[in-house]
Amino acid sequence: MEDAPAPAPSERGWGKLLLALAAFLIIPPYTPLRALLPVEDTLLLLLPALAACCLVGWWAGGRLLLAVTWIGLSVWMLMQPAHAGPFFNLVRGWSLLLAGSFGLICLFGTGRPFFARALSAVSLALTIVVLMSSRGPLTPSRARLAVQAEFARRNTETLAMFRAALQQHPEVVKSMPQVASLPNEVETQLHTMAATGTGLFPSLLLLESLVALALAWGTYHRISRTRLGAPLGFLKDFRFNDQFVWGLIAGLTIVFVPALDFLGATGRNLLVFFGALYAIRGFGVLSWFLAPGALAAALLVGFAMLWWPVLNAVAVLGFMLLALAAFGLGLGDTWADWRSRARPTT
Repeated sequence: MEDAPAPAPSERGWGKLLLALAAFLIIPPYTPLRALLPVEDTLLLLLPALAACCLVGWWAGGRLLLAVTWIGLSVWMLMQPAHAGPFFNLVRGWSLLLAGSFGLICLFGTGRPFFARALSAVSLALTIVVLMSSRGPLTPSRARLAVQAEFARRNTETLAMFRAALQQHPEVVKSMPQVASLPNEVETQLHTMAATGTGLFPSLLLLESLVALALAWGTYHRISRTRLGAPLGFLKDFRFNDQFVWGLIAGLTIVFVPALDFLGATGRNLLVFFGALYAIRGFGVLSWFLAPGALAAALLVGFAMLWWPVLNAVAVLGFMLLALAAFGLGLGDTWADWRSRARPTT
């Protein structure tokens, strides 16, 4: 008698995924990071990617109703009225390119792990955008103007809400006169973040897209029995090809070699993109050595602090220091391979 086939690997529970989905949907539009992150309405990235997974799943023998449902939801989301301007057309076009690229990669690259597929998808979508910008009406300069206008709109809305809150509570201003100068300080900080977000828009958009694809992949494999590949691994096991270090080296070379100043924006975006990947790898190293759940608890506390007017600055500083430490660990893992060493006993 032949052995029964092994069951397909499945994703693990809804708890952590729901927390990640909530953070992905809430943090961009409702925290100070609104002035920095490219896409605040992250459903525009998530729903088309999930629809692409369902469509590929139907092609692999899954349920047609599931594919039709999520494609319909994606179309409905993309057709919702939004603020007038080219930025929203740019985001919608990117979301469709990203979902289409990911669907094609999943369709023809069935043996590849998720991260390789996601990286290939964002690379393919970016290549198409570059080719279209060289031949079509959406030039890099026009795209930059659209991004600047969008960040200006967000900052205007945030400042208006902040000033309205102060006007509704005049007793706070009377008891603490220094609060009256806060709008000017907030405006300066928002302008600084918006300028940074404009310059780093490509790399931040690619990182947001990778997160959206990961969440779509995890969600699909919890609502469908048709597998597209292996489930997402634990953070503590996250690693990638060590040759990625050359992307970081290329960014450092462009930034610090004066003769390459004309490629300065490209160099900074390379540093942010590959630096973020190495930071995530560093968080994996931290997860490997820390007690289970310790890193997640610390991040949840930090995210909660982002909602408080004074503590949010402390939280942002703490996240920056933690990210720098994680980057150092992740980069060092290329040579030291920290996780090959014995885990400390508790």
